[in-house]
Amino acid sequence: MKKIILYILFLVVSFNSYSQEAVVKPPVRNVQPKIMVVPFAKEGENIRTLIENDVNKRIALSKIKEAFDLRGFTTVDFIGKLKTAGTSAVFNSSNQTDIKSTIISQSGADIYVEAEINYQTSSGGNSINVILQAREISTGNSLSNGIGFSGKFYTDDVAKLTVMAVNKSIDEFLNVMQIKFTEIVNYGKSVIVEIGLDANSKITFANEYKGLPLSDLTEQFFEKNAHLGNYHIQGTTDNKMILDDVKIPLRDPVNGNTYNPNKFSLLLYTFYRDLGIDVSKSVVGNTIYITLK
Repeated sequence: MKKIILYILFLVVSFNSYSQEAVVKPPVRNVQPKIMVVPFAKEGENIRTLIENDVNKRIALSKIKEAFDLRGFTTVDFIGKLKTAGTSAVFNSSNQTDIKSTIISQSGADIYVEAEINYQTSSGGNSINVILQAREISTGNSLSNGIGFSGKFYTDDVAKLTVMAVNKSIDEFLNVMQIKFTEIVNYGKSVIVEIGLDANSKITFANEYKGLPLSDLTEQFFEKNAHLGNYHIQGTTDNKMILDDVKIPLRDPVNGNTYNPNKFSLLLYTFYRDLGIDVSKSVVGNTIYITLK
């Protein structure tokens, strides 16, 4: 009898432990991202000329976008955005990288898929090779990669060859992308935060504010503002604090708009200003740099 009672007690404790663990996990939500397919361009290459002077690339981009549409994803038309914004001052700039980046950042998409399309002709037949890379727009983090080869055929039908190349890799590519995007929806996206002191600063992280060292107050900020309280401190000294994995939400919890590292950096900026500390901030990709003065 004693053994039976102990066994029942063990089951009860195990069940309670499992239940408590399950409560802290966010619900899995399979939300599909909005996608923009963009052409690969070499540094300094004119993106408009690249698209307008190569009908094969336009056809291929259209077919790749169509492959996403057929699988139920919402897509944004890069070529349409390029034509619509063609008269804007930024699109007359000599900096072609800024043109592409501007279209991507203003697209309203969650992910951009960069497509490199190589059309080859030979006596043994024509072929298309498609290289796909998906990146989360606000952080630039890679989500999925794929390569598709059409095989060689005696045809000039670029659309047909593109479909064949894309179909070789698209399902696995989208499955990996969807899994990683769902993780972002549920657990947040990662940013790096580096907080340092200006060379002439008279404060350190050991200084007390509101009765606590600045390093502890800073950690309390991340406990409160990181998505689901998830963050990791790589290291702290008297003059530097590095967090190598801070989760921020995919969407702004207030208005539902896309949430990005700059919005999170503004929260941190305001936090230090409210403590009476002079501060500056900058954001490069998914890294936030905070300087206390």
